[in-house]
Amino acid sequence: MPRVKVARKSTAIDMTAMCDVAFLLLTFFILTAKPKVEDPSKAEVPPSSKEVTIPEDNVLMISIGKGGKIFLGFSGNDVRTEALKTMGEKYGTSFTPAELNKFANTEIFGVPMKQMKQFLNTPSDQMKNFAQDGIPADTTINNELSQWILTARQADRALHGKDFSVAIKGDRLQEYPSVNTVLSVLGHQKLFKYDLITTLRAAPKK
Repeated sequence: MPRVKVARKSTAIDMTAMCDVAFLLLTFFILTAKPKVEDPSKAEVPPSSKEVTIPEDNVLMISIGKGGKIFLGFSGNDVRTEALKTMGEKYGTSFTPAELNKFANTEIFGVPMKQMKQFLNTPSDQMKNFAQDGIPADTTINNELSQWILTARQADRALHGKDFSVAIKGDRLQEYPSVNTVLSVLGHQKLFKYDLITTLRAAPKK
C-alpha cells in the first residue's frame, strides 16, 4: 500500500503582539525623550583632566557666556513658575498664565526683568534670534542675579524641601572679573560649594 504523504505547511507566526509592543516602546521613548536645548550663552567650556558627573535633577546652573553675559537655569517647572511670580512681585511686573507656562518650560535664560515680558512673548520659532543681554549682577542696587538665585532656592525649599546643587559654566576665554562677579553673588548667600562644568581633556600620550 502506498504511503500517504502529509502535506507540509509553513509555520505561521502572529506578529500582531510584537507590533503592538514595538509601537508602545516607540511611543514611550518619544514622550519621555527631552529635546536638546540650545545654550544661548554660547559658552565654550575649558578642558579638565578629571571627570565628575553633575546630577541631572535639582541643579541651579549659572553660565557665563561671551562678553561676560550671565545666564541662569534651574530645575523644576513648578519652581520656575513660583520663582517668576515672586520676581514679578519684587519688580512690579505681573505675568499672564501663558507667560508663566512658557517660563516654566524655559531651561536657561539671560534677560533682565525689564525685558522678561518681551522675551516670553517672543514666538518659539524666533526665540533663538532674541538678543539676550544677560542678567544684571554687577551692581549692589539692582543685582538681579542674586535675587533670582535667592528666589529660586526659596521656591525649591518650599515646594520640594531641599536646596539646589550649584554649577558654574564659564567660557574658557572669560577673564577673572566676570567669574569673580558670580562667585561674589554666591558668597553673599553663603554658597561656597559648587561644581565647575568643563570638557574632558584627552589623556596625554605616553
